[in-house]
Amino acid sequence: MPKRYSCPVELTVDVVGGRWRTVLLARLKDGVHRYGELRRGTPGISEKMLTQRLRELESDGLITRRDLGTTPPHVEYELTDEGRTLIPVLQALYDWGVARAARSGADVG
Repeated sequence: MPKRYSCPVELTVDVVGGRWRTVLLARLKDGVHRYGELRRGTPGISEKMLTQRLRELESDGLITRRDLGTTPPHVEYELTDEGRTLIPVLQALYDWGVARAARSGADVG
């Protein structure tokens, strides 16, 4: 039986919720990234947390993981078709953050 939500926003937050999930999806909206690129581009996230969040996003059907079969191992991640449907939402969050930073003087790097 599918989970019941009281509001569409509740469903959205359940799928993309959490600081790191949203940040990782935002990074992947720009295209394919290797694990190391995601690690370097997401300061503050531990290796364990990064691995967990990537697995969750893959399990939820929002990203795909491609092992390139090389030594040393190289793994790439990208948004699935379902994940790409989030691009307008992620872009709106990005745009709002830029505008908020300008209004509040927050430093966004």
